[in-house]
Amino acid sequence: MSKLPAGPMTEVRVDLWLWAARFFKTRSLAKQAIDGGKIDVNGGGCKPAKALHVGDQLKISRGEERLEVDVLALSDKRGQASVAQALYLETEASRVVREAGKEQRRLTGAAFDHPPKRPDKHARRDLRRMKDAR
Repeated sequence: MSKLPAGPMTEVRVDLWLWAARFFKTRSLAKQAIDGGKIDVNGGGCKPAKALHVGDQLKISRGEERLEVDVLALSDKRGQASVAQALYLETEASRVVREAGKEQRRLTGAAFDHPPKRPDKHARRDLRRMKDAR
């Protein structure tokens, strides 16, 4: 049985690379994002098995976050976060837009609309009554 020589990778599946680069916790979540149209490769849609090459550009949407990254290296193994960050470079325009959105959410208080304290026994009963009345 012969094995192929282990040289530098020339291509890797998009879902596998997204998992290895730590954009998604599992490969199946990466596949769901691709199938849902949340990932674009070089300006067009893709399938999970599409071959990704060094120099490709990806647009990634995760919740309110929109990232545009350039692929610098390929990997099919998930490693440390510092190694994963070396696989891509976020474009300057993407970084500026993402940080501006983050600052806007901070200023509007979108991240802090929690009640000042936990509901007490009577407030919990009132909440249950309101929910049951529907």
